[in-house]
Amino acid sequence: MFNANEGNRVKIIKDGLEYRGIVMPSPKSKDTLVLKLASGYNIGIKIDEKTKIEIMGDEKFSISKPKRSLGERESEKTKRDLVKKSLPKVSIISTGGTIASRVDYRTGAVTSQFKAEDIMRAIPELSDIATYDSEIPFNILSENMSPKHWIKLARLTYDKIKKGSYGVIITHGTDTMGFTSSSLSFMLRTPVPVVLVGSQRSSDRPSSDSYVNAICAARVATSDISEVSVVMHGSTSDDFCLIHGGTKVRKMHTSRRDAFHSVNSSPLGRVIYPGLEIEEFQPHKRRGEEELRLYDKLEERCALIKFYPGADPNIIDFYVDDGYKGLVIEGTGLGHVSSEWIPQLKADIPIVITSQCIYGRVCDRVYGTGREMLKAGVIEGEDMLPETALTKLMWVLGQTDDLEEVRSLMQKNIVGEITRSSITS
Repeated sequence: MFNANEGNRVKIIKDGLEYRGIVMPSPKSKDTLVLKLASGYNIGIKIDEKTKIEIMGDEKFSISKPKRSLGERESEKTKRDLVKKSLPKVSIISTGGTIASRVDYRTGAVTSQFKAEDIMRAIPELSDIATYDSEIPFNILSENMSPKHWIKLARLTYDKIKKGSYGVIITHGTDTMGFTSSSLSFMLRTPVPVVLVGSQRSSDRPSSDSYVNAICAARVATSDISEVSVVMHGSTSDDFCLIHGGTKVRKMHTSRRDAFHSVNSSPLGRVIYPGLEIEEFQPHKRRGEEELRLYDKLEERCALIKFYPGADPNIIDFYVDDGYKGLVIEGTGLGHVSSEWIPQLKADIPIVITSQCIYGRVCDRVYGTGREMLKAGVIEGEDMLPETALTKLMWVLGQTDDLEEVRSLMQKNIVGEITRSSITS
């Protein structure tokens, strides 16, 4: 019914109203056209024989600027080139996720489609902070991440830093970002910032958080905070992003823009937007303080088990018989399981106890059940998040299979995963 193609800039007159925008992928219905307005919002317009469509070109909306002479343009280009040469080089490693996604208007689904270059093109302010090289080792949604992907990311990040990157940004899906950030924290000792960033809403949505998150991540990547961190919105407004330690961060809401919180620890700091000033909240590793090292061996055959009332203790036997090398159990409250589980806890593999509670630390010395669990040989997970305990156990077993050394390392604070005293409120 209409001859406008995706990307065309059009003017549409319907029922006496005028609409201007960019033609987006439209539904299979032949009588509806999806238009992205200059405001960033998308609307669907039902086209009939009375609707007037004028194609105005393929270029997107732009602000008109006065014409400049050739000499003025060359002078501005020279200034830009000089500024660009003075900026630090940051590596962007794109793995997919919502920050690298857009809505497929044919299906309504959100799919990973953006390349790292697309992110930079969509957010030109990034070029004011650094220059970038980019790489896409894989393009997947975060639920498809596995320990093999973590190892590949650690090795690639190590190579980028070794070749001179001033900082590294890893774009990642939010759902399993905490697993990846904690695993990288154990595998890498880094003299420069390594920043994971994502978004709760795809970058082509007006309410997307990707724009501010990416800019704040770039600011942290060029800062003095030389640890693995996660940078995400700190409120529902575009006013600041929090900088979370890689082993202490959890996604706490399915869809809010401020979904990420530091657990049993305060954030490392925050980035004020749009000024990009950094406020530091607690001590951290400084740029150049650590020597670059890579510990990329993980024991993948570890599992995270959630205890619940009536759960069959034979689940432990199942994993042991199947050749698993270590288990993390989410227990109740202070880290308890049913008394029926205690015989199975005497397995010849390390079993780490954490809590299903979000805040606080495990203590199996208060109640009789806990003391029986300790006699059976379980390892208290202190105040570690269950997902952090899992990635740490994988990493520890990648370094040693001596049970006493595993126990010692699991209860030792290595990269900020264990705090001396947990936050109670």
